[in-house]
Order: sequence, then C-alpha cells, then structure tokens
Amino acid sequence: MYIGQAAQRSGTTIKSIRHYEAIGLLPAPQRQGKYRVYDQQSIDLLIFIKCAQQLGFKLKELQAVFSGHQGQEVPWALAHQAIASKKLEISERIEVLGRQHAQLVAFEHSIEQARADCPLESL
Repeated sequence: MYIGQAAQRSGTTIKSIRHYEAIGLLPAPQRQGKYRVYDQQSIDLLIFIKCAQQLGFKLKELQAVFSGHQGQEVPWALAHQAIASKKLEISERIEVLGRQHAQLVAFEHSIEQARADCPLESL
C-alpha cells in the first residue's frame, strides 16, 4: 500500500511517516517506481509508535528502543524493557508529586494557622 493508505490505516499522517523514516524509527520502505510501498509490518510498527507516544514516550526514547534494529517488526523484547523503564519513571514521578502535594497542604495549613494567630487580624 502507498503512504496515504498506510497513514490512514495506522492513524498517523503522511508527514509523520516521513519523519519517522528520516529519524530511523521506521525502516525505509520498498519502492515501486518513485512511490513508497508499505506492508502490514510497517503499519504495525506505525501503530506501535503512535500508541507509545500517546502513553508518554518521546520520539528520542523510541529511537533508543529501535537503535540497531533493522527489521520492520516491532522489537518486542526491547519494547518490554522500555515499558518497564517508563513505568518506573512514572512511579517515581507520582511519588515526588505525592510528597509535593503533602508539603503544599502542610504549607497552606501553616499559613492559615499563622493568619489565625496574627494579632493584627483583630485590628
């Protein structure tokens, strides 16, 4: 299938597909004359890239997953490692945000308490 149909089937855009090829995320497709021809493996890879982006992966992170990968199939073992790493990163961010939230609640409480204890309030 040509690039337009590949974009439609994968839910991406023609511009994105060309960009993914340029940065090495998507291997160069076969050509039929001057036209790019994509197979189902390319579509699967495009769908994987789109899903990964929607789940918070940056293209640079995906490039690391695909570095050295020359085939068109999704490198599932590398993908599982990247997913585990992303889950750990998110867990750590959740922990940090939880601490920040608790600190903000305590800070807010201390400000309210200081305001309540201020003798100038009664003036």
